[in-house]
Amino acid sequence: MSDTDGTRGTMTGATGDGPGPGRGTEHTESTGTPGSPGSGAAENGSARGYAPGRTLPLAVEVVRQFKRRRTLVMFGLLLALPWILVIAFKVGAGSGQPTTTLRISDLATEGGLNFAAFALSVSASFLLVVAVALFCGDTVASEASWSSLRYLLAAPIPRDRLLRQKLVAAMGYSAAAVICLPVMALLAGTLAFGWNDVRVPGTGETIAALDVLPRFGVVIGYALVSQFVVAALAFLLSVSTDSPLGAVGGAVGLVIVSNILQAVEALGRLREFLPTFWNTAWLDALAPQPEYDGMLKGVAVSVTYSAILIAFAFRRFRVKDVVS
Repeated sequence: MSDTDGTRGTMTGATGDGPGPGRGTEHTESTGTPGSPGSGAAENGSARGYAPGRTLPLAVEVVRQFKRRRTLVMFGLLLALPWILVIAFKVGAGSGQPTTTLRISDLATEGGLNFAAFALSVSASFLLVVAVALFCGDTVASEASWSSLRYLLAAPIPRDRLLRQKLVAAMGYSAAAVICLPVMALLAGTLAFGWNDVRVPGTGETIAALDVLPRFGVVIGYALVSQFVVAALAFLLSVSTDSPLGAVGGAVGLVIVSNILQAVEALGRLREFLPTFWNTAWLDALAPQPEYDGMLKGVAVSVTYSAILIAFAFRRFRVKDVVS
């Protein structure tokens, strides 16, 4: 009787039908504990193989934005504008009225650098503003309007990383937009009007082209920095709304309002804190004796505003309830 009971107890433990050693071992191997080798989870509780730093690679986001139709259309317009201006000057040559003061438009046909400076002056206040607002304001809001933003976060992509990759790609395209127009204008102006010395608006003084060329690089850099406020506000609005048009329009509206307030002389020195007040300070860099004080003030205002707005954008997106 005892031998039979012993044999039965051994067989029960081995097959796992009872509370014997066999069943306990099988249960431990099948379920495991969180973070154990058999559980398929990493030590931090995430799925094995998941690395937050590898989600949404920057190259993928850059390619996605490049394939968008609005990107191709905007760059096509920016690259075509200098040639349109060249045609306009060629067709309307000699039809302008003489003036006592030399304006930058009067000197546009004096050479490539003069033409590039004119093209930048007529585009920086609106066309470049629209381009920067489009690239930075459409980047997150468009995902929300397509109802794909929540799926990106469910991938899962950390919110800060998603926003950082979007911002870097948008700022990259904004920088390319601001740079490509004056560079193309320099090429078009040189081919159409030659490579001549630069004549200064107002006084008509002449400066050697090779002396102005390095300064023109500084001018392009300053034009880019002056657009930081537009980019930051468009990005903040992009994470706050599901309407890309609202984000882009809000940033453009800021520039319009700022330009209106800038014309109110009763504001006195308060106008110096407006984001657009120093936008034309780059003209001082092309003077016979260049001055950079205005540009330094403009950089300080632009960087300060943009840093605050971008910080608000990240804070807003961290706590936002994404349902689209």
